[in-house]
Amino acid sequence: MGIKKYSPYTPSRRNMTGFDFQEITKSAPEKSLTVTLKKNSGRNNQGKITVRHQGGGYRTKYRIIDFKRFKDDIPATVKAIEYDPNRTANIALLVYADGQKAYILAPEGLKVGDKLMNGNNAEATLGNCLPLSRIPVGAQVHNIELTPGHGGQLVRSAGVAAQLMAKEGKYATLRLPSGEMRMVPIEARATIGVVGNGEHNLVNIGKAGRKRHMGIRPTVRGAVMNPCDHPHGGGEGKNGIGRPGPSTPWGKPALGLKTRKKNKQSNKLIIRRKNGKALSK
Repeated sequence: MGIKKYSPYTPSRRNMTGFDFQEITKSAPEKSLTVTLKKNSGRNNQGKITVRHQGGGYRTKYRIIDFKRFKDDIPATVKAIEYDPNRTANIALLVYADGQKAYILAPEGLKVGDKLMNGNNAEATLGNCLPLSRIPVGAQVHNIELTPGHGGQLVRSAGVAAQLMAKEGKYATLRLPSGEMRMVPIEARATIGVVGNGEHNLVNIGKAGRKRHMGIRPTVRGAVMNPCDHPHGGGEGKNGIGRPGPSTPWGKPALGLKTRKKNKQSNKLIIRRKNGKALSK
C-alpha cells in the first residue's frame, strides 16, 4: 500500500501519514471467518495487569488465518485483498475449488484472480505453500513452520522474508530477517514470496489519540517518577538513574540482558545468531 500525507489543518496533522489502501479490494471481512475478539487490557484471570500499556482501542473482529495450509492439491482463487487490524500484513481471501474459504497472509505482488495451491505437487511460485524440500535454494519464503504440521510460526510480519540458503539431510538452512541463520526440518512448509504491505514501518502516527485507537496506553519514563514507583525515580530536577544500567520498574536489567536459556533444546539448530556470532554450545 502507498503512503498518503494529510493537510496540516492542525499541528498533529502536519507530519501525520497513513495508508492509501489502494491494494484493498474488500472492506468488510468474511463473516464465516471472523470471531469476536475480547479485550483484557493486559490483565490476567485475577484482574492483575501482567502486560502494561494496553487498554481501550477500537472494537475489532479477529480474522481466522490459515497458517497451516493443509488443503492439498485443490486449486484456490484469490477473491479479495483485505485489511487486517490484528496484524501488520494484509490478508487475502481464498476460495478453493470445492467452495471452502480461507484467509492467508497476502504476499507482495499477489492480485485478485491469481491461482494458488498447497502441497507437494504445488509449483514454487508466488503464494503457493509447499515443503522446503520442494523449494529451490535461494528462494524467499515466509510463514515458515518450525515443526511439520504445526502451522507457520516464523516470518509473518509485513515486508519480511527469509531466504533458503541450503538443504542437507533432514534440515534446510534459512537466513531469517534478523540475520540469524538456523536450521528447520526440511519437510516443514513455507509460503513463497515476501509478506506484503512493506511500507507499514513508514507510517507516522502523528498524534497520541491515534495510538489510543490502537489500544496502546501511554508509556511514562521511570526517570520522572518517584523513587517508590521506579528505580530511576527521585532527585531534584533532571538526574541520572543512579545505577550501572537501566532497570525495569521491578529492578531487573532492562537493556542487553540475555534471557535465552543456555540449555534450550533448539540451540543446536541455530548456526549463527543475529549479532553474527555462533551460538555457544
